[in-house]
Amino acid sequence: MNAVKFLFFALWLAVAPAALKAADAKTATDAVARAGAAVEHAAKDAHGHSEHHGLPPAAVRFQIGPLMVTNSMIVTVLVALMMVVVAQLATRNVESVPGGLQNFVEWLVDGMHGFICTLLGPDMGKRTFWFFGSLFFFILFTNWAGLIPGVGTLTYGGEPILRGGNADLNTTSAMDVLFTVLWFYWSVSALGVGGFLKHIFAAGGGGKGFMGIFMIAVFFFVGIIEVISIAFRPVSLSFRLFGNVFAGENILESMMVIVPWLGWIIPLPFYFLELLVGIVQALVFTLLTAVFTSLMCSAHHGHEEHGHDHH
Repeated sequence: MNAVKFLFFALWLAVAPAALKAADAKTATDAVARAGAAVEHAAKDAHGHSEHHGLPPAAVRFQIGPLMVTNSMIVTVLVALMMVVVAQLATRNVESVPGGLQNFVEWLVDGMHGFICTLLGPDMGKRTFWFFGSLFFFILFTNWAGLIPGVGTLTYGGEPILRGGNADLNTTSAMDVLFTVLWFYWSVSALGVGGFLKHIFAAGGGGKGFMGIFMIAVFFFVGIIEVISIAFRPVSLSFRLFGNVFAGENILESMMVIVPWLGWIIPLPFYFLELLVGIVQALVFTLLTAVFTSLMCSAHHGHEEHGHDHH
């Protein structure tokens, strides 16, 4: 069952940005049509005189009906397929004493499983590991895939053939939307609708009379602030990951052209730095989403543990 969840989730992450891309496809097309030939000529002229060497926006490589497949989506699909193939090879002939690829994959999975369970507790960690574990490895391998020579540099028709998946805001936004939906589901299933609202708006202190009314007003105001924070959480998560990856790719590209005849050596320190940044950003994204889940669901598990201790 866990293997099925992993395969489904990995493929979902790869193609989910298509939903966001297709949703505004018509709007983008109309905007381009209204811009006209004059704007296109001005943009080309500005590009010709600009000395900025940043990567261009994700380009559509081909279209299947309403689905626009971009160069960044191709990378995410390849990463997801790679994860599926490695998982299948590692579990094809499972042995009681693992060795080789099985041993390496089990080491990675067990380490991440222990990390998630430390944050969320054994029960919630086991329940949600399929998501957080897949999320970490998907972000990590997608970040590293963007550093493969040729990704972002080999072009066709003036646009990169391949581009780092997390350098596309649609990819990071799709992951945040999925997490937000699951966060609501896990929170409501753990606390109930009443408990969920109480966790956000409930008054504390147990005051009576005027002080009780005052505390209710204060905590209600704090609850409104919390709702605003929850609403903006997907934006901050998606832009944090997107910004770091996009900036790193632009730094590498700029270092390659700053001194053309040294373009093979200057980017090397930044290249190894980006390898580290890829791990850090995958860990930060997974850590933040797990902590957000823990903060909401910990109250339920805390009450359960208190009840067991009392009995």
